[in-house]
Amino acid sequence: MYPVVEWKDDKVYMIDQRLLPMEETFIEHTDYIQVAKSIKDMVVRGAPAIGVSAAMGIALGVLKAEGDLEKEYKLICDTLAATRPTAVNLFWAIERMTGIFNTYKHDLPVLKKKMIEEAVAIDHEDVEINKNIGKNGQVLLKDGQNVLTHCNAGALATAGYGTALGVIRAAVENDKKITVLADETRPYLQGARLTVWELQQDNIPVKLITDNMAGYMMAKGLVDAVIVGADRIAANGDAANKIGTYSVAILADYHNIPFYVAAPVSTIDFNCEHGDLIPIEERSKEEVVHFMNQRIARPETEVYNPAFDVTPNHLIKAIITEKKVLYPNFKEAIAALRD
Repeated sequence: MYPVVEWKDDKVYMIDQRLLPMEETFIEHTDYIQVAKSIKDMVVRGAPAIGVSAAMGIALGVLKAEGDLEKEYKLICDTLAATRPTAVNLFWAIERMTGIFNTYKHDLPVLKKKMIEEAVAIDHEDVEINKNIGKNGQVLLKDGQNVLTHCNAGALATAGYGTALGVIRAAVENDKKITVLADETRPYLQGARLTVWELQQDNIPVKLITDNMAGYMMAKGLVDAVIVGADRIAANGDAANKIGTYSVAILADYHNIPFYVAAPVSTIDFNCEHGDLIPIEERSKEEVVHFMNQRIARPETEVYNPAFDVTPNHLIKAIITEKKVLYPNFKEAIAALRD
């Protein structure tokens, strides 16, 4: 698997996920504005990967900073913060980088060095975090199971290995035979384009289904578990993930199928009391009225295009983190993570 985002020679490189799986192209970024645009335009996506990209964007901005450092740093952070409001890892990364900035801002040469080191450290740490998520979560999956997933929560959504797909990878590494059912995930097709491609690269059996086939597959007994990622988890366990996740969770609950969320602790917003307070990004109507660059609705068509929905905690069987697997009561379990 290629690196999703990489710091190299004082530049940031990202694989353009908009072109996968048909074309593998890397984009070079020489300033933070380019990084912000790539996050906004979904060159890179997935909460952990967005966090890593933001950290590298900040480091790039400080590296090129001139004039009033405090003022410019605020502009860098504000620009990146405005890109994807639902992904809490973005704000977590900004806060972590700001801690380094405040410590070393009076010595610019040292500051530049430390900011780069911190961004690279966040990148490397994310891979290890994902592997621990996989290790903790794989025990929930049994040999021979069919596992449904929605959107992409694999290596492409992180710095490597993945969260939901990391759990599946870890299960396979423990000699469990797992078959994955991947929802296509309209309107951006992350499941069809990215999840299927990733699993094919790893020779993990995968079957692609359209989003509206999930209920049928469950009713036929063809789904044993559901596992998804998250872009923000509230303090009570409500979880925001790609639009359509809530529908899958309701179907899983109706059919008595366990529904799991896999995410790092950095995805938990301890200051967000419940899911109704999670900001939901509204994206361009062009993503809905076009399919693979082909218009499928008239230009005057009105569109509602929320990028995420929120799954209430009572529909979630477990939240898998790098520290431990959390079970209901999620409010108490999440609060204990801070102790």
